[in-house]
Amino acid sequence: MEVTSGIFKAAGNIYSSNKGSILRTIIYTIGHFAIAITVLMLVADVSFSIALTDAIVEPIANSVWYFILDKWWASKSK
Repeated sequence: MEVTSGIFKAAGNIYSSNKGSILRTIIYTIGHFAIAITVLMLVADVSFSIALTDAIVEPIANSVWYFILDKWWASKSK
C-alpha cells in the first residue's frame, strides 16, 4: 500500500508542476494521431490498421521529445 500511495503522490507532484506542458503535449499527440493516419492512408495508400499502428508509435516518441523541448524552452524564457 505504501509503495502505491507513494507512486500516486509522486505522479501528482509531477502533474502539478508540469500541468501546462502535459496538457499541450496531450493535445499535440491527439492531433498528430489524426494527421498521421490521414496522411498515411492518402499518400502511402496503406490500410487503416497499418496507418493506426504507425500513427500511435511514432507520435509517442514525438510527444516525449516535445515535452523535453517544451520544458527546456520554458526554462530559457524565464
